Amino acid sequence: MPDTLSTMDGKDSLPDISLFDGAEAEAFVEQVRQSGFDYLRFEFADTAGLSRGKTVPIDHIAGYMRKGLNFYGGTVALDSYSIPVRGSGYNEERNYTDCVLVPDITSLSEVPWLEKTGRVICDTMWYDGTPQWAAPRVLLKKMLKKADELGYIVKMGHEYEFYTVDASTGEPLFPDQPIFVTSRTHQNPAIDNLIRVCQAQGLDIITYNVEHGPGQIEINYSALDGIAAADRAFVFKNTVKEYLPREGVHATFMTKPYKGKSGSCSHFHISLLDKETGQNAFLDPQCEDGLSPLMRSFIRGILDHTRASMAIWNPTPNCYRRIRPRTYAPSNISWGVQDRTASVRVKASYDQATHLEVRVPSAMANPYLVSASVLASGLLGIAHESQLMPAAAGPKEDDGQFEKLPTSIEDALEALEADIALREMLGEEFIRVYMSMKWQEVNRLRDDIPAAETAEYFDLY
Repeated sequence: MPDTLSTMDGKDSLPDISLFDGAEAEAFVEQVRQSGFDYLRFEFADTAGLSRGKTVPIDHIAGYMRKGLNFYGGTVALDSYSIPVRGSGYNEERNYTDCVLVPDITSLSEVPWLEKTGRVICDTMWYDGTPQWAAPRVLLKKMLKKADELGYIVKMGHEYEFYTVDASTGEPLFPDQPIFVTSRTHQNPAIDNLIRVCQAQGLDIITYNVEHGPGQIEINYSALDGIAAADRAFVFKNTVKEYLPREGVHATFMTKPYKGKSGSCSHFHISLLDKETGQNAFLDPQCEDGLSPLMRSFIRGILDHTRASMAIWNPTPNCYRRIRPRTYAPSNISWGVQDRTASVRVKASYDQATHLEVRVPSAMANPYLVSASVLASGLLGIAHESQLMPAAAGPKEDDGQFEKLPTSIEDALEALEADIALREMLGEEFIRVYMSMKWQEVNRLRDDIPAAETAEYFDLY
């Protein structure tokens, strides 16, 4: 096992975020022109994973590439209702100043439902050149750099579920619980059209099907290495939200929109590849189940920091309504080989496809933050050469020996507050913004009176 403790100090080494010189900018504008675009959307992911940005006519692209596109610096510290987060360090403390969007030119893709329009995904930095360490994409780049320094490429994939309803009636696109029923998958042409729109943007769709809830869909796409994997998930989620209304369909990644129905998840798949050989570092055919000692330490790191990571994987109060036994969602901190009830499901295929699946995150989770927190936890496990306990027999959700997952966001936030090692890995700037934001949302929503309480008490009492 390599000496890794020196790389786990949590310090913020600069990711690759830089502006462009004149020649580079003009060359990229020519690439945009050759792609047939007259407009370019500069987009970035906020803390919730929503796309925010500005659209730029082609004649002004080069200038913004050289100096950066000015943007409100506190955008990454707006809560779920776009209210500036007080105490975050990104709003009133900086006099509500601007930052700049810096495009990643390798992310250029088409926006198929708009005429002659493309997109680039951006990072954000302050005008003095300092990255916004709380920005989700910047945070993931930091974690990927730590893995790179240890000699690993990170391969990742996100697997989202979402609900769909007719925009005019509010009724689900299909009723009941028709998981995998082929006729339901193709019942509404809007879903088939969505697949084509995804493919037109370079999203490699590998399967799609209806899920266990009325109107619930799952669309899967292939894994990628590094930042491109989370970029793919970011484009996918925002495509679903932006495109389907044009087909008369409203889609929601809200984790638990219906009482008693299946929640929507975002299962997260990850493996480490040796940077020199390209071989899967999680695979060792000579070990039990083909799992290398490194993979076992990585899993143990995830389990050790699951309680704290819940605040990131399940970022809203609604998400915790999904964490129930026998609902195809984990309810405790556990691992198992091919066990769908475990928090960490190991896909032990005894070949280069060996990887693990974290099944706890909800569909509302930000793909950059899920990736960053899982990677941070796993690297901590490697750094400490953590030993993985044996997997218990039988479904893990039926085993009382395992610690239960938090069932409220308040408990999860307190666990994140207490997890010093994970906080140091992710960085105090991110933690300050994230914790301030989530407590602001929780306290604001706590004042609302749920409709169920009114229905229960208003008339009778």
